[in-house]
Amino acid sequence: MRLLHTMLRVTDLEKSIAFYTHVLGMKELRRSENEEYRYTLAFIGYGDEKDTTVLELTYNWDQSSYSLGDAYGHIAIEFEDIYKACDEIKAAGGNISREPGPVKGGTTQIAFVKDPDGYAIELIQKKS
Repeated sequence: MRLLHTMLRVTDLEKSIAFYTHVLGMKELRRSENEEYRYTLAFIGYGDEKDTTVLELTYNWDQSSYSLGDAYGHIAIEFEDIYKACDEIKAAGGNISREPGPVKGGTTQIAFVKDPDGYAIELIQKKS
């Protein structure tokens, strides 16, 4: 068994795909539309679905907003250099919601960015 994907509902598919591909460096792997039920699915990630876990962005054509609630936490992504990544994310127009630095009570270096729908993404410094 393995973890396949995490699904996020998005309000603007093209804006979300642009964020995850241009700002975070993922690739759009595939997309499908269902005209009868009025939704589009886009799968994005850092590698092929047969090898890595990916994100499924679900765009419901008739839905303009979602409540994120308070139970969901975040997606975590490992980076070689989160300080450089945060500079590049800012330069690309991304929203850093927590600047890079050590996690409270620990030594792991983290930062947070928000996607266009407000989902939190934790950037974690790769350990040497």
